Amino acid sequence: MTTPCRNWLLPLLALPFSLPALAAPASPLPAPLQALEQQGYEILDRFSAPGGMTGYAALYLSRPQTIYLTADGKQAIVGAMLDSKGQAWNQAGLDKQFSQALWQQLEGSFWIADGESKAPRVLYAFTDPNCPYCNKFWNDARPWVKAGKVQIRHIMVGIIKPDSPGKAAAILGDSNPAAAFDRHERQHASGGVKPLTAIPPAVQAKLDSNHRLMERFGAFATPMIFFKDDKGKMQKVQGAPPASSLRRILGPR
Repeated sequence: MTTPCRNWLLPLLALPFSLPALAAPASPLPAPLQALEQQGYEILDRFSAPGGMTGYAALYLSRPQTIYLTADGKQAIVGAMLDSKGQAWNQAGLDKQFSQALWQQLEGSFWIADGESKAPRVLYAFTDPNCPYCNKFWNDARPWVKAGKVQIRHIMVGIIKPDSPGKAAAILGDSNPAAAFDRHERQHASGGVKPLTAIPPAVQAKLDSNHRLMERFGAFATPMIFFKDDKGKMQKVQGAPPASSLRRILGPR
């Protein structure tokens, strides 16, 4: 796998994965959960747990965490719940829940669609317009995209070079972002789109939101690709995947 393009300001952090979703957390959260939020926990979803407890899917330092609130609502326990066999309780269900919760955050980002809306497989990729490995992945994926098998949703960020935000803004702010993105990728070797020198506030807000999401996912390099495997579990790939991995990520051609 090729080395990803790294943020020219920030170090790369790794993100271990796997989870799907439940009902949204209650508002306001119980006091123990509010205390954990003040310590940096981000509550994603809640679910029913054994013993009258309520479980919560959360992120802490970009890492998935499980929290259990006691029945009286006065204490919170962070960590895995074990069953009578010493195995993590409902691990498959928890994996599914986290995956759904995180996938929903990707869906809510400001992305540019590459491929048909009815494609059977959807991927998300944090993409910097100056990233050569992002462009390599774009080229490698052409057979799947052209065949209508995959839609890649590029979450535009500007982190690699000083003019990356301007280029990302030029694409996002275009009257036809998908067409602008396609032109940029085809002309990548010659520099692609001309960066905006003054980014409109509305476009800057989208870039800022995408950047915050990238940080939340513990990703500080591009491309960072997210997809669901054959079991519906969310997986990530960092950097341009090698040819041997494309079928696993993009599905059958």
